[in-house]
Amino acid sequence: MKFSVSYPTPIHGADPDALVTFARHVEACGFEGLYVPDHVALYPGARIGGSEVPTTLPFPDPLEILTFAAAHTDRLLLGTGVLLLPYRHPILLAKRLATLDLLSKGRLRLLTVGVGGLPGEAAALGVDYATRGRRADEALDVLRLLWSGGPDGVEFHGEFFDFAEVCVYPKPSTAEFPLHIGGSSPAAARRAGRRGNGYFAGGTRTPDERARQITLARAEATAAGRDPARLEYTRWGSTALTPDDIAALTAEGVDRIVVNASLNPLDAQLDELSAFAELIRDI
Repeated sequence: MKFSVSYPTPIHGADPDALVTFARHVEACGFEGLYVPDHVALYPGARIGGSEVPTTLPFPDPLEILTFAAAHTDRLLLGTGVLLLPYRHPILLAKRLATLDLLSKGRLRLLTVGVGGLPGEAAALGVDYATRGRRADEALDVLRLLWSGGPDGVEFHGEFFDFAEVCVYPKPSTAEFPLHIGGSSPAAARRAGRRGNGYFAGGTRTPDERARQITLARAEATAAGRDPARLEYTRWGSTALTPDDIAALTAEGVDRIVVNASLNPLDAQLDELSAFAELIRDI
């Protein structure tokens, strides 16, 4: 079992001192990686996790946050929970992701993408909310195609993206750059099996629903001719997890837990992470 930590950008915004302090502390505690959330635009009435959120809630660009965190740490892996893929053009994103991976010396290994759940956010960006899943599928295919292409370029002709003889350099530091799929729906589980290196299950689901989703993801991987055993399974957690909770998640086949930091002040968050790090060292 691996443990990473989510950095609460809606609390700390783009405060550079808070980010450096938090990231360095997470690294010193021995956690695997740092995740950051993503929203491009909010609007009155937007609801996240069932609750209406203030329109002034800060969500700095996650890739900029991770770039800054990488510059102030040495080994911490970098992740998103989740990057909203339908709202980024894959040609631009291919270059940004490869650049961050190279600048961090290959530490962008926990990138997780999703389709988003706010219709107003999609509308603001000119994306048809109903087709965002198909757009994300195409974008995943485009990213991998661009990274695999050589100096003669690649071509793609799809529903949302159409181009020929396109070259994008630099390439990521590894030939198979890992892309994890986040979400809480059967569609997300299927997408993870068909196109992802891992499934980051979100939302509130019963244990039976969780089991069906990861089973579905692995079945889709098999159907696509991929090795289902290589599909990593990630779940959310908190510093309130007990050894029994962790044992139960391990029994479910979870490979990684991403711990949400509390809403307390920064010093209290760091103390909670220290205590949790001590707990998992003894497991």
